[in-house]
Amino acid sequence: MRTRIGIMLLIMTMLTLLLAGCGKEESNTNAVVAGEEGTTETSDGKLPPYEVKLVFYGPAQKDLELVEKEMSKITLEKINATVKLERIEPAAWDQQTILMLTGNEQVDLIVTGGTDFSRQVAQGQLLPLDDLLQTHGQDITKAFQPEILEATKVEGKIYAIPSIRDFASNTNVLMRKDLLDKYNLDASKVKTLDDLDPILETIHKNEPNITPLGKPGASASIVDRILENSWDILGDYIGVLDSLDGLKVVNLFETPEYEKLIKTARRWYEAGYISKDAATSKESAVDLIKANVGFGVIQKGKPGALAQTEQRVNTKLQLINLGKQITSTTNITAIMLGIPSNSKDPERAMMFLNLLNSDRDLINLIDWGIEGKHYVKVGEKSIDFPPGVNATNSGYNMRQGWMFGNQLLSYTWVTDNPDLWEEMDQYNRDSKKSAALGFTYNPSPVKTELAAITNVVRQFQSGLENGALDPEVNLPKFNAALHAAGIDKVIAEKQKQLNDWAEKNNKTGS
Repeated sequence: MRTRIGIMLLIMTMLTLLLAGCGKEESNTNAVVAGEEGTTETSDGKLPPYEVKLVFYGPAQKDLELVEKEMSKITLEKINATVKLERIEPAAWDQQTILMLTGNEQVDLIVTGGTDFSRQVAQGQLLPLDDLLQTHGQDITKAFQPEILEATKVEGKIYAIPSIRDFASNTNVLMRKDLLDKYNLDASKVKTLDDLDPILETIHKNEPNITPLGKPGASASIVDRILENSWDILGDYIGVLDSLDGLKVVNLFETPEYEKLIKTARRWYEAGYISKDAATSKESAVDLIKANVGFGVIQKGKPGALAQTEQRVNTKLQLINLGKQITSTTNITAIMLGIPSNSKDPERAMMFLNLLNSDRDLINLIDWGIEGKHYVKVGEKSIDFPPGVNATNSGYNMRQGWMFGNQLLSYTWVTDNPDLWEEMDQYNRDSKKSAALGFTYNPSPVKTELAAITNVVRQFQSGLENGALDPEVNLPKFNAALHAAGIDKVIAEKQKQLNDWAEKNNKTGS
């Protein structure tokens, strides 16, 4: 960074001398000098022009450049920078971002999280942000609960800032209300997974063209959301916390709870409540319900989940919550924004990130588009499509507010509760926090074993968790293969790192 600044200073100094030799006798008020924090400023205290590039994934938006220009009006005034929104197709994300970060291409902010984040930090592709937060990120630190930012640290340093969204989650069940009413089914009696059986049985017997239970996502299993909301998965499921209150790492696939869960999935599969091709199909429950061939789903719960899913499937649903919401490091670090080491001006990148966490006009532009063109206000907090505009013809309808900055500053859609963000904030605060909140696992020491384990997981997990494989026969085979692939070494390494982290941070588990 200092080398680049030195080169810029040398070039600008030479230009200034050349201009002076051409008869410019008056003082040059735009001569460049070094700013106190390392970013360059003109001698009159102004920042030089700059373009901040934000790289993210999402669907194509016809009016992306128009939104870019409107955002740039705000950022030019506040930090003398324009905005470049670099969208990448989700399917091409891994390949393109790896090339970006290993090359010399300018990237100022990039969406990161999960295993991408761990890899990027380990390879030195993300800058530590602690000093930048102090100098240019004061609004970010004000917006977060201290323990949330603490959870992003790797070896004591912050390398990315989470978007402010649902840091907690619980498990819920969504079912079509028209079919519940048709057969006088009382969903309020559902307190456990076993309580779903009579409802699923009724739908299966009376609606032969309806799949009673679908997957929460194309690549997820029927019971996936129960897994992620019952354990602290410590990043990758290969070694999870035995209890949210403790710091003991165990093999998830050998726990009695996992065995019971997949036996439930098997029972549903054999009864016909789950599609026979669920383990290989890419159709989600939302796809099935929207096409009028699905009934229910076990999914991730959060404030607004009911209304948002109803809008996607265009039918009324009934929601049943199963269990209290939890918060783990994995929840928090799933979606973040980091400043890559090949940013040409990290200070300006942090200034822009600070605005994404504090400027309502800016965050609503990137979340919803341009007022009057892509949305109109229908209340103090709520918005809707303008007349003649809908989800199919809007030039900007990305709906990825959970990805960028402080989502709690954005408007709510007309189908949501106007107080959704206040509910979300309270939901996060009331969640059960993992004893390992703040621990980030570095998989590098056991990458060979993890590669072998990944192959084993691909062979067994989907079949077991979608009911297609008999647990009595295949769960012992699954665990035997995991042990042969080295899961004991991985769990021991994860436990060692967790113990070291706990000692350094004076953390204890019951």
